[in-house]
Amino acid sequence: MFAGIDFGTTNSAVSLTPKDGGSARTVTILTASGQSDTLRSVLAFDRFRRDASRRLHPHVGQDAIEAYLAGDGESRLLQSFKSYLTSRAFTSAAIFGTTFSLEAMIAFVVGRLRTLAEGETGAPVTRVVAGRPVRFVAEDGQSEDDFALDRLRQGFAAAGITDVSFEYEPIAAAYYYEQQLDHDETVLVADFGGGTSDFCLVRLGPGRARLADPSEAIIGTGGVGLAGDTFDRRIVEQGISPFFGRDATYRSEGKTLPVPAWIFGKFARWHHISFLDTPPTLRMLRDIARHSDGADPVLRLLALIEHNLGYLLYRAVEKVKIDLSHADETTFLFNEDPVHIQRTITRAEFESWIAPDLADIEACVDGLLASTAIAAGRVDRVFMTGGSSLVPAVRAIFTRRFGEEKVSSGGEFVSVANGLAYRARELFGER
Repeated sequence: MFAGIDFGTTNSAVSLTPKDGGSARTVTILTASGQSDTLRSVLAFDRFRRDASRRLHPHVGQDAIEAYLAGDGESRLLQSFKSYLTSRAFTSAAIFGTTFSLEAMIAFVVGRLRTLAEGETGAPVTRVVAGRPVRFVAEDGQSEDDFALDRLRQGFAAAGITDVSFEYEPIAAAYYYEQQLDHDETVLVADFGGGTSDFCLVRLGPGRARLADPSEAIIGTGGVGLAGDTFDRRIVEQGISPFFGRDATYRSEGKTLPVPAWIFGKFARWHHISFLDTPPTLRMLRDIARHSDGADPVLRLLALIEHNLGYLLYRAVEKVKIDLSHADETTFLFNEDPVHIQRTITRAEFESWIAPDLADIEACVDGLLASTAIAAGRVDRVFMTGGSSLVPAVRAIFTRRFGEEKVSSGGEFVSVANGLAYRARELFGER
C-alpha cells in the first residue's frame, strides 16, 4: 500500500492506494460522535495526562476537542499551528511546565495519522507523499517557502516518517480529479483549505502517463495565504465582535477611550482567546467595564474568556458560514451560559465582509492565467475542492470567467489526501 498524508490547518487525513492500481481510500477515523474521513488538526494537553516517562501526552483530533470541552480548565487546546510554519518568532510553546517545539506539535498529528494507516496496512509506514501549500505566506506577506518546508519535514521525521516527498496540494487534488478522465483536459484546480487558497493549471488524462516525467504536465501554480479561517474571522470582526465590546468606550483620567484594539486582534482567532486569560488582562477589562457607560459587552467578553467559551463561539460562527452557502440568511445563535447572543446575518453582509479576500483570490487566479499565457477559453475544466469551495461568492469567481458548465467540484475534504496517495503510488511504485 502507498500512503498520502494531508496535514491541514484545520483538518488532516491519510489515504492509501493498493499496488495493483485500485482506487485510493481515506482511512476511517473513529470518534465519539461517529466515523470521519478527517482528523481535526488539534491538540489538547491535560495537566495530569502523561506518558510512561511522565511527559505530557496530548489528546489528538476530535478526541482533543471532546477532552477540552469536558475539562475543568486544566487543559490547553492548540489549533492551526500549521499557520505558524513561516514564523521565525514562534519556535515552541510552554504548556504546564513542558516546552513543545512546533515540529513536535506537528508530529503528534502526523503520528496519529501514521498509526491509523499502519492499522490498515499491518506494516510500518515510513514513506509517504505529503501535501504542502503552493505558497507558505508569512504574516508580513513575504514568502518563506524553504524555511517552512524544512520545519514541516522535521515534523514528519519526528513522527517516524523518514522518507517524505512533498506535493503541492492543488496538484494532489488534480490527481484525484484525473481518475475520472478517459480523455485529456487542461484543468484549473482550485483548492481552498483552512489557511491557504491554492491553484494549479495542469494537463490531465491518459496523455500525462505517456510523458517521460508526468510532472511536466504542470503548466503553472499560484496561491494566496487566506481561506476558510479568514472568512470565519471576517464574521467575527464585522458581525460578532460588537457584542463583545469592540465599539465600547470607557472613561480614564477625564478622557473617553476605546477598548484597546489588540484585544480584538486576539479575539479574531479563537485559539488566541485563551491568551487573554491572564490576571493583568482580566483586571484591565474589569476596570474598563466599571468605567464604561455600556458595560454589558465588556462583561460578556470577560465571561467568554473566564468560562473558556472561545471554541464554542467559533463553532457557532462556522455554522453561519456553512448555512450561508445554501441560504440567503441565517441566525447566529450563541447560547452558552452566561453568554447569550442572537443575530441575523445575511449572505449579502457576509459577502461584503469578505469582498477584499475575494478580490485577492480573484487576482491570484488572473495572475496565474497571465503568467502561463493560458486564456480562460483554453481551460477545459475548473475543479474546485476544499471547504470554502462551497461558498457561493467563491464559486462565482470561476463561473464568471469560465462559465458554469465548466466548473465542477467534489471530494471537498478528502481529494488532496486521495490525490497524494495516487502520487505516492506513481512515485514510489517505480522504486
